[in-house]
Amino acid sequence: MGERQNAVEMRNVVKRYGDFTAVKRMDLTVPDNSFVTFLGPSGCGKTTTLRMIAGLTDITEGDLVIRDKRVNELPIHKRNLGLVFQNYALFPHKTIFDNIAFGLKYRKVSKADIAQKVKNALDLVQLPNVGDRYPNQLSGGQQQRIALARAIVIQPDVLLLDEPLSALDANLREEMRVELKRIQRELGVATVFVTHDQSEALAMSDKLVVMNNGVVEQEGAPEEVYNNPVSAFVADFLGHSNIIAGALAGDGGEVTPVELHGGQTLLTTAHQVSRVNNQQQVRAVIRAEKIALSDQDNSSADTVAIPGKVKTVDYLGQMARYFVTAAGRDWQVINPIDYRPFGEGADIFMHIAARNCVLLPGHAD
Repeated sequence: MGERQNAVEMRNVVKRYGDFTAVKRMDLTVPDNSFVTFLGPSGCGKTTTLRMIAGLTDITEGDLVIRDKRVNELPIHKRNLGLVFQNYALFPHKTIFDNIAFGLKYRKVSKADIAQKVKNALDLVQLPNVGDRYPNQLSGGQQQRIALARAIVIQPDVLLLDEPLSALDANLREEMRVELKRIQRELGVATVFVTHDQSEALAMSDKLVVMNNGVVEQEGAPEEVYNNPVSAFVADFLGHSNIIAGALAGDGGEVTPVELHGGQTLLTTAHQVSRVNNQQQVRAVIRAEKIALSDQDNSSADTVAIPGKVKTVDYLGQMARYFVTAAGRDWQVINPIDYRPFGEGADIFMHIAARNCVLLPGHAD
């Protein structure tokens, strides 16, 4: 196999609207066959970035390259891209067959080839017998599958998905999430997916791009971004984190103490100390689900036990989210429920292992 190529490259891309800069100096690659997700809050620039790739929004500065070709001035219909939007954008007056065939007819594909390609697309999205129906005769989930079939039938160089699951209910979203990933893997098409849903981003992506205020805060494999956030924004936006100011103490061995400003001490690893270049003032990031609650002190050489009291409990089915008062501050803790959750007012110990104490530099982001 040859070296993996990039389906999309953004080189120093800027998008301005008057005095407002929506995307600031973005350098980004979308490897061939990969599933890349833009994640971030509303207004962070993720949809603007997708629209620039699509050709729906002009680039102010920089270069956009698709399949080794600069496409800044190339109109959308000449970029060979598949697009799926939140609202499906199906033609209500056309049959499902004609909706899917729309892009093929503009490419002057023969009728026989169109019929075969539409059949293949319907088979791929597992709706083989709906070609003669109209969009209003299908459910929301089925319409979303048809929108996807229309996007992939043209064999696009890149598939662009702009929050395509947000209009679906929770159970259908999970089902479509699995289907989208299956179809993307089966086709091997490079895919750019925009969402503000963390679980979707983590579950589906080969590469996660977390955006904030028009810049990329962090990119990488989902597990790397989640477990080793490089900024307080990423740590706070992705999942539930406790972020506490403190200072490194000790001689920098395999396990190093972190003295919190509230007076309590955590432990961290040599790897985390190296991430902050031995900077003394740090912020400790502890994911809510990385804290184990117990009614006993089970501290050890690499795990601290912090006494506290349960303030509030959110019952989440298989899990419970606890708001705990300890060491002069409030903490979030998420634990599975084996039998029954701790009740409000319960005295507990929070156990935090050194490997679960991630460090950020102590200065403000």
